[in-house]
Parts: sequence; C-alpha cells; structure tokens
Amino acid sequence: MPVLQIEPSETDGTETPEYEEVSIPVLVVGAGAAGARTAIELAENGVDCLVVGKRDHGDAHTTWAAGGINAALGSLDPEDDWTVHAADTHREGHSVNDPDAVELVARNAPARVRELDEWGTGFDRTEDGKIDQRYFGAQSFRRTCFVGDRTGEAILSALVDRARELEIPYRENVMVTRLLSDDGRVYGAAGYDMSDGSFVLFRAARVVVAAGGYSALYNRHTSEADENTGDGPALAYDAGANLLDAEFVQFHPTGTVARDAWDDDWEGQLVTEAVRGEGGRLYNAAVDEPDADGAPDDPRARLGDRFMERYSPTQMELDARDVVARAIAREIREGRGTERGGVYLDVSHRDRAFIEARLPRMYERFAALGVDIAEEPMEVAPTAHYSMGGVDVDPRTGRTAVDGLYAVGESASGLHGANRLGGNSLVETVVFGQLVGDHLAATLDGASPELPEGMRAFAEGEFRALLALERADGDVRPAELFGALGDLLWRHAGILRDADGLDAGLGALDALRDRAAALRVEGDRTDRDFEFAVDLSFTFAVAEAILRAASFRTESRGAHHRTDFPDEDDDWRVTVVVSPGEDGPELRTRPVGEPGEAVRAALDEGYELEYAHLE
Repeated sequence: MPVLQIEPSETDGTETPEYEEVSIPVLVVGAGAAGARTAIELAENGVDCLVVGKRDHGDAHTTWAAGGINAALGSLDPEDDWTVHAADTHREGHSVNDPDAVELVARNAPARVRELDEWGTGFDRTEDGKIDQRYFGAQSFRRTCFVGDRTGEAILSALVDRARELEIPYRENVMVTRLLSDDGRVYGAAGYDMSDGSFVLFRAARVVVAAGGYSALYNRHTSEADENTGDGPALAYDAGANLLDAEFVQFHPTGTVARDAWDDDWEGQLVTEAVRGEGGRLYNAAVDEPDADGAPDDPRARLGDRFMERYSPTQMELDARDVVARAIAREIREGRGTERGGVYLDVSHRDRAFIEARLPRMYERFAALGVDIAEEPMEVAPTAHYSMGGVDVDPRTGRTAVDGLYAVGESASGLHGANRLGGNSLVETVVFGQLVGDHLAATLDGASPELPEGMRAFAEGEFRALLALERADGDVRPAELFGALGDLLWRHAGILRDADGLDAGLGALDALRDRAAALRVEGDRTDRDFEFAVDLSFTFAVAEAILRAASFRTESRGAHHRTDFPDEDDDWRVTVVVSPGEDGPELRTRPVGEPGEAVRAALDEGYELEYAHLE
C-alpha cells in the first residue's frame, strides 16, 4: 500500500534521504497494553525487543478503557467460573467467535488480573480484601474488576512501570508507515520520527503489530483523535496478512452529546458502561422537554419514559451493547430523543458519595463541563467504540499468514465475534500479549535479522514516497478527507445498513481516493497535517474492507444490522475473510469451530443476568 498515490519513480528527482537503521530481534509496533504485555513477556524470557509508539510513553488508547477488566474470580459470585465467562462471550459474539480464543481468554484471565494486581494496578477491594467486581452488560455474574472508572489508565500505568523495571527499550513518537515484506515474510518496518522528521529503518526477525483498531474512522467515536485510525490492520494487510470480521464494528450505546457551549472534542466521547453497571437508567426525552441549556428547578423533568422496559424487560440497560445501541438509535430516529439527537442516562437516584466513589472520572468530567450527575442526567447517544474485526491470527500464538508477522490486541480478531462483551478488551490485551510473547521467546533462534536483497531498496522507496507526500501541493487538505471519510462510514456503514447504502459508500470512497490525488500538505513531517496524510493510506484500505464485508454478509448479526436482511441466518454462522488480491480485496467465508464440552455445558445451562439484581 503506497502512501496514497504518491510513490515516486527512480527518475522523478526525489532523492533518497538519509535514515537511521535499527536492528532488533523483535519489533513491537504499538505501546498500549497489548504491546507492553508482549514486550514484558519477551524481556522476562531474555529476548531483546523494541517497542515503538506514536505518542509519549504511557499515552495510549488503553487509558480510555474505563469500566473494567473481566476475570471469573468469584469475589462476589462464587458460582461464576471461566466456563460461564466463555459462554457469555460466545452469546455476546452471536456464535461466530473463535472458540480457541474464547477459551484461552476465559481460562487465563484470573491469572493475568492477579498479576496486574501484583504489579500495582490497585484494583478496588471488597470489605474482606478481595478484588471487587461489578456487573457489566450481558454478563451473568459480577465479573468485571475495576479501579473506579479509570481501569485502563491504572492497568497501563502498572504495565509501563513493569516495563521500565525490566529496562525494555522504547521509542516514542515514531510512526511506522510500512512493513518490509516480500514473498510471504516480514523483515522489519519503515517509518519516521514524528519529533524531528527523520527516517528510520527497523530490521527485525519478528514484528508484532499491536497498534489498535479502527473505530476512529467514524466521525463520532470514543477514541482519541489520533488513535485507532486503522494503522495496525492496514499495515498487516498491506504486508499480505488477511483481515477477519471487518464488518463488525461495535457502537457503544452511550457517548457524550456535546452541548453548544462545549468544545467539539467532547462529541461522542465514552460515557462508560460502568454508569449502567452501577444502576444508571436510560430515558427518552419528555414530551414537553425543558430547555436543557437552561436551569429548570428539577433537571429530571427532562426525562421521559424508561424505554429499555420495551426493548429488554429482563436485562434492561445491561443488555448487550448492540441491543441497547439500536434501541437508543430507534428512539432518536422516531422522534423521542432530545433536541440535540440523544437520550438521557441518569444515575442521580444513587447517593452522591456512591457516585463519587464508584464513578469518579465520570463525576469529575461532567462537573468540569457544568453537569452534576448526582443531580441531573447526562445526554448520550451511540458512538463508534471498538472494532471486533482485525488481522486474522492463530489465537494461541498471534501468528498471521505472513511468516514472522504477529498481531495482538484490538489489531487482531477472533475473540469477540459479532459483538464484544464489555470488559473483555482489556483482558484480551494481557492474555494474548503474554501468550504471543511466550511463543516468540520459545521459537526465536537468536539469529541477527538481515535484510534480503531488494528489501533495503523497498524501504528507501518508502522514504522517497514520504518525502513526496510532504511536498504535495494540491488543493485538498488531509483533515478534510479524513472528516469526509468519517461522515461516509457513519452514514453508509453505521448502526443500520442496507445494500444501497453500502454500494453508495463504496462509490463515495472511490471519489475520496480520486480527491487524494490533489492532496496538499502544510508544514513538514513533524506537523499534524503530515500525520493525517499518512493516516489516509491506512484509513482508505480499512474502510473498503468494512464496506465490502458488510455488503457481503447478507444477514443481521450482533453489531452488524442490515435493515434489508433483519434476521440472523444460521447459514451465515461463518466468518468473512478479506484477503489482499491483485485487483483489490478478495472475500470468502470460513466455518466457525464449536466450543469445547465444558463451555457447551455452560451455554446449555443458560446463565443470564437479571437486572433486578441492581434494583
């Protein structure tokens, strides 16, 4: 995948720039929880590695995972065990999960959570000193361990501290733009230092992609603006790996609806599921809704009906995320939402001290915006949150179809199926990070990585392409195209989809690619404009995979809802594989395995959360 269409020729006058060369047995691309845990396992086994990240050390999307991490510890519900955790994961994934991935996570989760606790995560405790656990959507028992509502931040901090103890080398503010691959094998990566613009060639015997997912391609999303832009899946796909489940994008039910006086950056930001896990209730707007920007005597006068009673009378607000998100979308679409296109999430029936203790980040965030959630409701609407799809891997090892290339965390796929169980994203990073690191440590032969003939020229061509991109002097700005792509995906591949909309989305994507030929980049390689331009290479490839896979799957399943095929179809209990072909993406289906006997028994038992437990 060239950097857009600006791959220079040997004779166009673009010189080959100077570049730094780094040799390392294992290169880990991405510095969130998945990359950090992989590197820790390598270091503990005596294997040298280098972690590179686009941001400062400790600044990764992991910190935005607020609500908690799943593990069947049984702190409050002794009847919970790993088989029930696995069964809940399969049900939430609508039975297209990889059963090996599910079992590996459910079995290993308790050990990884206790390890994080030992490393200083500081989980909340029960009165008798056990790791506390809360309810989360679609979970049969209280299984989600937490640090208030800042769990991801606490986990990443503990992992970074552990990595520093082990003196694991880390390069911050480095963006990998291309993997060096040929004939089914990867040899390293090319990129640039975002601080000074210098180019870097990495020689590596193994490359681990841990650079997150692609939910930020949508214009309303919960990620930081510069994270989850598809880097990881796109890099691996360009190198020859397959993508899996690209059509399954999770829309979190509750993202912030920004008020007029708020900065636009608040639009779509996550209002953690922990609010609903601690008893938060969803209401549509009152028929005669007071002005939400005013100050009515009783802010709760804005509240209409508690509409989840109609959609899910048993599980209510803690039903599966896809169910709750579609319910909210329907309320808004049918005119029962707020003037700004949201609904209300209210936790004010809880005591203020309880809210401050259990939801400190939400309490502080809204207080800073002038909303006291102990007294008034929050205005929310669905927002793109997580990509279940990603690189097709063997879950036991993280291996892709490309020799030497691995993927882990949200960059990979298989665990979540058609919809992710809340609380499983964080545990996925540390379970698979440990397994991938352990596999690499056991299989590396210690040989110094060397570049085969032609690979250096390949890397130098990438550096010349980046120089040409920097000098692009058309009339279309990268941020403009990035925003247009976000609008396109929300409109054509959002919560509700159909054939006409998906076809129109593919046509609009082709038009955006054509416009990219007239790109204009302001400043130099250290500027945000250049980073946006590089991101477009990743976003176009992943957006096409989303649209084509969503068009290919002619049913509704989990987070993928087709209004023209509204029912789940047993014939579609398969996964969709997207492979790089000579003429573009090639799509096929692959059968899904069956859960093991113990998990099957838990599924047959029919465990289910009853919302009455929270009342």
